[in-house]
Amino acid sequence: MTDQQETDVRELGEVPSVEVISRAAVMLMSAAAERLGLADPDPDTSPRRDLDEARRLITALAGLVSASVEYLGPHAGPLREGLQSVQRAFREASVVPDEPGAGPGEKYTGPVY
Repeated sequence: MTDQQETDVRELGEVPSVEVISRAAVMLMSAAAERLGLADPDPDTSPRRDLDEARRLITALAGLVSASVEYLGPHAGPLREGLQSVQRAFREASVVPDEPGAGPGEKYTGPVY
């Protein structure tokens, strides 16, 4: 391990867990939005749109947020809202929407309409 890697590991060890969880959630949420094409002017024609990848990212985000909600304090509300936003965007982007409760991450969050 290099000196830089050792420094990075020590610095990560000083970051509060809620910040690590929040950063991971924001990364998953951002990646899901990208895969839904939401960063482009017309999501329907986005070259980055990949609903299969978006489903995986949203499900991982839902699992993380659901499993850690009790530790997130004031961060929980905004992360839940962001999660619901990408879940709704996924439903709107799907040609054949999943049944309520069967969409990405809904086994962790309950149905999103």
